[in-house]
Amino acid sequence: QVQLEESGGGLVQAGGSLRLSCAASIRTFSAYTMGWFRQAPGKAREFVAAIHWNGQNTYYTDSVKGRFTISRDNAKNTLYLQMNSAMIEDTAVYYCVADWHGSVVLSPSSVDYWGQGTQVTVSS
Repeated sequence: QVQLEESGGGLVQAGGSLRLSCAASIRTFSAYTMGWFRQAPGKAREFVAAIHWNGQNTYYTDSVKGRFTISRDNAKNTLYLQMNSAMIEDTAVYYCVADWHGSVVLSPSSVDYWGQGTQVTVSS
């Protein structure tokens, strides 16, 4: 049974920073491309960032490039998302995802597992 548990969400002021974590109970964590999606109220779920199972390649949606950094610690089975220069438009529920041997170009239909999500609220 694979479980993805997000943490680190909360309230942050615009321009501030937040780090999300995702603890994965996956035996072969290093074989999964990991990523983050988000969903704002009244909007469709959208891709945010992904890191390839080889740990070398990353991919970001344009709106977060230069502000967010995705990383992984295979020894701890943990995925991270460092959010800097937070913007009000970043307010959303953030979901951790896992895709076995997937590419970094993730789509909701290609993902194998989803976490329950963690709320991030950016205030002005």
